[in-house]
Amino acid sequence: MGFLTLEGLTRLYGDVAAVSDVHLSVAKGEFISLLGPSGCGKTTTLQMIAGLVQPTSGRITLDGRDITQEKPDRGGLGIVFQSYALFPHMTVAQNVSFGLEMRKVIRAERETRVKQALALVQLSALADRYPRQLSGGQRQRVAVARALVIDPPVLLLDEPLSNLDAKLREEMQFELRGIQQRVGTTTIMVTHDQSEALSMSDRVVVMEKGRIMQVDAPYRLYENPATPFISSFVGKMNRLPGVWRHGGVEISGRVLPCEGADLADGAAAVLAIRPEKISLRPRGAGVLDGQIKARFFLGGSWYFTVETPAGLIGVSLPNAGEEPAREADQVGLDWSSASARASKPDGAHPT
Repeated sequence: MGFLTLEGLTRLYGDVAAVSDVHLSVAKGEFISLLGPSGCGKTTTLQMIAGLVQPTSGRITLDGRDITQEKPDRGGLGIVFQSYALFPHMTVAQNVSFGLEMRKVIRAERETRVKQALALVQLSALADRYPRQLSGGQRQRVAVARALVIDPPVLLLDEPLSNLDAKLREEMQFELRGIQQRVGTTTIMVTHDQSEALSMSDRVVVMEKGRIMQVDAPYRLYENPATPFISSFVGKMNRLPGVWRHGGVEISGRVLPCEGADLADGAAAVLAIRPEKISLRPRGAGVLDGQIKARFFLGGSWYFTVETPAGLIGVSLPNAGEEPAREADQVGLDWSSASARASKPDGAHPT
């Protein structure tokens, strides 16, 4: 049994299941992300763990103790909200100290623990400032310090980076993960941003329509998505419909290389391949020819859309410091069979 376990967790609103029969085991010290689009049930799941929402059915245990019915002030979990929820009339140090005061911790110990928490998030010099005097990233770190200072068994993060601009959000991904690793607190984060989930987590839990669809390490989730929904939601994916023939998918009379399983010759199939698995070659030198319809410079990479007999295909290439092919150029697309996967159109994804 894990340190934190969810057993058959369900939350109904009338006849609608916001969360349905969720089972999850989280190890002590693990960083887990609940990932999915709006309305998938990830926030409701977090709120049930926090005690903010009562499950309709199911059970939550923490280190062997049933906490299903415990209120937020009894569970002792650390929570960082999307809005940070700092008290504007309190200084940074007072905000961080608040939870300790509510727990009747003596003053000397409070002061020591607040100093330690602020040092952990690199805000010692800002202890006497008010939230209005801080940047978004600094306010986010105050919220983390306030959650960690009570020494919670589990830290719950509800979209903690969504209010930050793109550059700061990327920086804070690494900073927040570093803090978690130094402290070793079991952490569950809710996010709809797949880059956050992949970069920060030990495991990612993908949810769709209130159910868990896949739980896996970031790399395995990305390379071996269990369903078409996951393959398109986590990163970009080209999906090309055709027919399984001779160990590949035949599209417009050409058999394209890929790996597949449980597919009978002549059966309908879908070839799935990530844009970064495809390379551009001279026309006639790849597995498929096409014409570049558009290209986009993304700094570290170039992204192309290529019109082919198999349909429109996205291609991502690293920026090598030179200008690559242009719009309207005729090109060949090339990939190895190991880079592509074939599945049935109904979404049964072979592994």
